[in-house]
Amino acid sequence: MFKKILIIFFALSFFSIAAAENIFISLKKNKVNVRYGPSLDSPIKYIYKKINLPIKQIDKKENFRRIIDHKKNSGWIHISQLKKVNSVITLKDKILFRKPSHFSKPLAKIKKGRVLIVQKCENLWCQITTENFKGWIRKSDIWGQIN
Repeated sequence: MFKKILIIFFALSFFSIAAAENIFISLKKNKVNVRYGPSLDSPIKYIYKKINLPIKQIDKKENFRRIIDHKKNSGWIHISQLKKVNSVITLKDKILFRKPSHFSKPLAKIKKGRVLIVQKCENLWCQITTENFKGWIRKSDIWGQIN
């Protein structure tokens, strides 16, 4: 009986870690502290200054989440500074199109590092919004959670 409980415990632990590695979240505020450890007493490693920036959760401990961003920076953030949103970031300068096709009318040049909010995705394309534009961009050109 003890062996079965032990096996179930390790299996659940493994699956919870694997599930945590695939969670994308984003920053709730314009200024978010990233810490060396999962505590408010832990020193600040760096500060994000980009609301809605998508980040990947790779671990969790109590009220803190260990994250990694598209540049491979990592650290711990308190959950009060995070939210679930479908945002992505561009990996290179790319064109935003009116429809999901390269033959569609180009609307704007989206600069590398621009945060975009995903409305929906179809096949190889996602419809996104920025402050000034709404259009389509290829999934392969963005980093973050894509439905």
